[in-house]
Amino acid sequence: MRLGTRGSALALAQAAIVARALEEAEPGLAIELVEITTSGDRGSPIGDKSRFVKEIEDALLAGEIEMAVHSAKDVPGVLPDGLAIVGVPEREDPRDALCGAASLAELPSGASVGTSSLRRRAQLLAERPDLMVSDLRGNVDTRLRKLADGDYDAVVLAMAGLKRLGRADHAAPLPELTPAPGQGCLALEARRDDERAAELASRVTDKTALTRLTAERAVVERLEATCYTPVGAHATLGGALELSAFVGSPDGSTWIRDALTGDAGHPAALGREVADRLLAAGAAEVLALRSEP
Repeated sequence: MRLGTRGSALALAQAAIVARALEEAEPGLAIELVEITTSGDRGSPIGDKSRFVKEIEDALLAGEIEMAVHSAKDVPGVLPDGLAIVGVPEREDPRDALCGAASLAELPSGASVGTSSLRRRAQLLAERPDLMVSDLRGNVDTRLRKLADGDYDAVVLAMAGLKRLGRADHAAPLPELTPAPGQGCLALEARRDDERAAELASRVTDKTALTRLTAERAVVERLEATCYTPVGAHATLGGALELSAFVGSPDGSTWIRDALTGDAGHPAALGREVADRLLAAGAAEVLALRSEP
């Protein structure tokens, strides 16, 4: 089984998690990790919504790999013809994390906070308009090094990535921020006609994670959200499925939040309903306030 993945330290750590799970599910299965450089790795513009998955999906369609391992938050709401998400392993912590301070409240007025995410920027400024939110790019280690060098007073990263890399010791969760749809989830993608890949992926799929991801991705699809739209969606599953969502302008001046509880047996329907409520409240107009790169 050839698994396609980006070549970053985090992507390789995530692919290794999936490889171990597949090997445990089918003893004797030989896994080969195939590193693929995406347009996002080469610096593609942030407005390219498929920049971290396109080349991996091309390899799937060409038969060069049998399965792809993605960070679910990087996967666009609409997949290429012939491909499908066939599995979702157990979810890691989906929350955003603050590095450099114990909480948002501890940051002094005018503090410099680094993030490359418009969703995080919008919510940080909605909570603390006095902060100086600055662009921050690079892998996890690069971003933490810039924090250590004093380029920023704090940086915001995904708790899931920090935990998977063993770097979460000094990270504080940010409950004020609605996570990105799919944050903390891994999405296993394969060709629709590859029954073997789908069957193997089903053995390592966590049903709760799949249900939650399905609800969150339905919000993305209905809002026609991309990586350049400040949209958050987070589902939890206890006795019922609860879904909260956020849309906002990048400067934090305008935003809409909503939350709804629904039937866990129909997660996509709940996601679409929450998105429709956001649209009825003016979400399309809010998202139109973004400025192109």
